[in-house]
Amino acid sequence: MIENRSDKKLRILETSERSGEVSKIAAERTEPDKVLSRPDPEVPAKATRRRFSARYKLRVLEQADGCEESGEVGALLRREGLYWSNLQTWRRQREHGTLQALTPRKRGRKAKPVNPLDRQLRQVQAENRKLKRKLEKFEAMLDLQKKVSQVLGISLSSSEEHGDES
Repeated sequence: MIENRSDKKLRILETSERSGEVSKIAAERTEPDKVLSRPDPEVPAKATRRRFSARYKLRVLEQADGCEESGEVGALLRREGLYWSNLQTWRRQREHGTLQALTPRKRGRKAKPVNPLDRQLRQVQAENRKLKRKLEKFEAMLDLQKKVSQVLGISLSSSEEHGDES
């Protein structure tokens, strides 16, 4: 049997009344006009890494440097959702004077530097392979011609064909 929402609300109210107290939650649930918003229970599939811009880092560092009373830095870190180690790292980067160090770094493998001669080398190697295949074909044809001339008894000297005297 499907349970009606109003029946469920009444049971919650009765249970809390039996215990001697009427809770606010039970009273609010019995009012049909009020709708309680629930947080989304879904967890994201993959957490994303936070990245901070150089401007943001400098702004937070300026605010942290401006804190004079005890507890102000902690309140700043809680408000921004940061850790003390973030401040230490960003201060160290700022001291080195490198603004690029304050920008987020690209993760993963570093790209190999492209050699301008690599493309030309690949082309020359491909041409070399092509010419070697062609040479092998011509050598095979020459071998075949030599064997045919031996079988038929024909002389294939180049000096006789062209009329050259050596």
